[in-house]
Amino acid sequence: MKKCGMILLIVCLFVVPSLSQAQSPADKILERVFGRDESRIRPEDLKVLQLEISPDPVRQRERVVFRVTISNDSRSSGRVTLAIKDNDEIISEVRDAILRPGDNQVSFPETSYRFSRSDHCFTVEADIERTRSRIDTSRAFCAKRTNLGWTLSDEKIGPSLYVENLEMNPDPAAPGQEIRFRIKMRNDGRRPIRCDVKIQDRDQVVAQVENVSIPRGASELQFSHSRYIFQRFDTCFTVLVDFEGTPYPVDASRKFCAKPMGWTLKP
Repeated sequence: MKKCGMILLIVCLFVVPSLSQAQSPADKILERVFGRDESRIRPEDLKVLQLEISPDPVRQRERVVFRVTISNDSRSSGRVTLAIKDNDEIISEVRDAILRPGDNQVSFPETSYRFSRSDHCFTVEADIERTRSRIDTSRAFCAKRTNLGWTLSDEKIGPSLYVENLEMNPDPAAPGQEIRFRIKMRNDGRRPIRCDVKIQDRDQVVAQVENVSIPRGASELQFSHSRYIFQRFDTCFTVLVDFEGTPYPVDASRKFCAKPMGWTLKP
């Protein structure tokens, strides 16, 4: 009897706990139903809302960074491998990107991808549970060739830029003296803008810089020295940006008119 008692005790100590920890097929099904499985995001839960490149426009042989905004309509977070593709060619890839419920912004590694055709249309692919699927997009994301490079931008340039201040050095200046202009500008758009920037007095170009990138937010832009001759008593300057061969006047915080008391732009 003592031996039987000992055997029963051993069975209770070792066998019963292992049975309780064993997972039945029914338990596995319940885990999938109630979302305790690791991979809980399905391809149909994802949608590409925005695809951007930086710089934009990008020139041939210039390195570029892709950034996507993806919405996750599921109630779960997960790790997904994402790839940017041009037709069947993988351009850039991010492994184990964390996608949380709602909108997610994912930046891809810098790539030396070469733009060559008149337009390149990109898709985003997700690798979930070792199955690759193309993610639905809110619209077609095609980079078009322009005079300044390839761009994904579809927004107007003029309204997104704003001149906060225009200064000159020296100030005051004498007629015929070399002057260097500087503008403080704000870009309220979604991406940097590459363009030509001009300062004009009526139709006369006073100073300009070509093919400059204006970043998002506030920035300063220095112009080369110019020997501008003040002649009129109503010399007022405007700022224009030339994007893809089209000039856009830029709104300003005030009028920038040189007062004929030593020719000064100070308020």
